Amino acid sequence: MKRFLTALMIITALPVLAAEPRIENVTVKQNGDAWRFDVTIAHPDTGWDHYADGWRVLDMQGNELGTRVLAHPHVDEQPFTRSLSGVRVPDGETQVQIQARDHPGGWNKGTVIIDLR
Repeated sequence: MKRFLTALMIITALPVLAAEPRIENVTVKQNGDAWRFDVTIAHPDTGWDHYADGWRVLDMQGNELGTRVLAHPHVDEQPFTRSLSGVRVPDGETQVQIQARDHPGGWNKGTVIIDLR
Protein backbone atom coordinates (compact mmCIF):
# COMPACT_ATOMS: atom_id res chain seq x y z
CA MET A 1 0.00 0.00 0.00
CA LYS A 2 2.85 2.36 0.85
CA ARG A 3 4.37 1.91 -2.64
CA PHE A 4 1.00 2.63 -4.25
CA LEU A 5 0.60 5.86 -2.28
CA THR A 6 4.15 6.95 -3.14
CA ALA A 7 3.53 6.30 -6.85
CA LEU A 8 0.22 8.14 -6.67
CA MET A 9 1.89 11.13 -5.00
CA ILE A 10 4.57 11.24 -7.71
CA ILE A 11 2.01 11.01 -10.52
CA THR A 12 -0.18 13.76 -9.07
CA ALA A 13 2.84 16.01 -8.55
CA LEU A 14 3.79 15.88 -12.25
CA PRO A 15 2.64 18.86 -14.30
CA VAL A 16 -0.33 18.29 -16.54
CA LEU A 17 0.63 18.22 -20.20
CA ALA A 18 -1.57 20.84 -21.83
CA ALA A 19 -2.51 21.25 -25.45
CA GLU A 20 -0.50 23.52 -27.72
CA PRO A 21 -2.18 26.63 -29.12
CA ARG A 22 -4.17 25.69 -32.22
CA ILE A 23 -4.33 28.05 -35.19
CA GLU A 24 -7.95 27.89 -36.34
CA ASN A 25 -8.01 30.53 -39.05
CA VAL A 26 -5.73 32.98 -40.85
CA THR A 27 -6.76 35.78 -43.17
CA VAL A 28 -4.26 37.89 -45.07
CA LYS A 29 -4.49 41.16 -46.91
CA GLN A 30 -1.80 42.91 -48.90
CA ASN A 31 -1.48 46.66 -48.43
CA GLY A 32 1.16 47.97 -50.84
CA ASP A 33 4.39 46.11 -50.11
CA ALA A 34 3.30 44.96 -46.64
CA TRP A 35 0.83 42.37 -45.39
CA ARG A 36 -1.73 42.19 -42.57
CA PHE A 37 -2.35 38.84 -40.87
CA ASP A 38 -5.44 38.13 -38.74
CA VAL A 39 -4.85 34.92 -36.81
CA THR A 40 -7.46 33.05 -34.76
CA ILE A 41 -6.05 30.86 -31.99
CA ALA A 42 -7.69 28.42 -29.59
CA HIS A 43 -5.89 27.39 -26.42
CA PRO A 44 -7.11 26.27 -23.00
CA ASP A 45 -5.59 29.25 -21.16
CA THR A 46 -5.68 28.79 -17.39
CA GLY A 47 -4.23 32.16 -16.38
CA TRP A 48 -0.75 33.67 -16.16
CA ASP A 49 0.85 30.27 -15.50
CA HIS A 50 -0.27 28.82 -18.85
CA TYR A 51 -1.57 30.78 -21.83
CA ALA A 52 -1.07 31.37 -25.56
CA ASP A 53 1.41 34.24 -25.58
CA GLY A 54 2.22 34.83 -29.23
CA TRP A 55 2.39 33.85 -32.87
CA ARG A 56 4.75 34.62 -35.71
CA VAL A 57 4.99 34.73 -39.48
CA LEU A 58 7.85 32.77 -41.03
CA ASP A 59 8.98 32.49 -44.62
CA MET A 60 9.20 28.96 -46.01
CA GLN A 61 12.87 28.72 -44.99
CA GLY A 62 11.95 29.44 -41.34
CA ASN A 63 13.10 33.07 -41.21
CA GLU A 64 10.96 35.24 -38.96
CA LEU A 65 9.10 38.01 -40.79
CA GLY A 66 7.02 39.31 -37.89
CA THR A 67 5.84 38.42 -34.37
CA ARG A 68 2.63 39.22 -32.51
CA VAL A 69 3.09 39.10 -28.74
CA LEU A 70 -0.07 38.38 -26.76
CA ALA A 71 0.17 40.39 -23.57
CA HIS A 72 -2.27 38.49 -21.35
CA PRO A 73 -4.24 35.24 -20.97
CA HIS A 74 -7.54 34.83 -22.81
CA VAL A 75 -9.25 32.52 -20.32
CA ASP A 76 -12.79 33.72 -21.11
CA GLU A 77 -12.24 34.57 -24.80
CA GLN A 78 -11.76 31.40 -26.82
CA PRO A 79 -10.98 31.23 -29.61
CA PHE A 80 -9.62 34.74 -30.15
CA THR A 81 -8.28 36.69 -33.12
CA ARG A 82 -5.40 39.15 -33.14
CA SER A 83 -3.79 41.04 -36.01
CA LEU A 84 -0.32 41.98 -37.13
CA SER A 85 0.20 44.61 -39.83
CA GLY A 86 3.25 45.82 -41.70
CA VAL A 87 4.77 42.39 -42.33
CA ARG A 88 7.21 42.52 -45.24
CA VAL A 89 7.19 39.34 -47.31
CA PRO A 90 10.14 39.00 -49.71
CA ASP A 91 9.31 39.44 -53.41
CA GLY A 92 8.42 36.20 -55.13
CA GLU A 93 7.28 34.40 -51.98
CA THR A 94 3.86 32.82 -52.47
CA GLN A 95 3.55 31.09 -49.09
CA VAL A 96 4.36 31.79 -45.46
CA GLN A 97 4.08 29.80 -42.25
CA ILE A 98 2.27 30.78 -39.05
CA GLN A 99 3.56 29.36 -35.76
CA ALA A 100 1.90 29.74 -32.35
CA ARG A 101 3.51 29.87 -28.91
CA ASP A 102 2.40 29.40 -25.33
CA HIS A 103 3.86 30.11 -21.93
CA PRO A 104 5.58 28.06 -20.58
CA GLY A 105 5.71 25.55 -23.47
CA GLY A 106 7.33 27.75 -26.12
CA TRP A 107 6.89 27.58 -29.89
CA ASN A 108 4.72 24.82 -31.35
CA LYS A 109 6.69 22.26 -33.33
CA GLY A 110 4.33 22.55 -36.29
CA THR A 111 3.25 25.47 -38.44
CA VAL A 112 0.30 26.32 -40.67
CA ILE A 113 1.17 27.13 -44.29
CA ILE A 114 -0.70 30.06 -45.85
CA ASP A 115 -0.96 30.77 -49.57
CA LEU A 116 -0.54 34.48 -50.31
CA ARG A 117 -1.72 34.42 -53.93
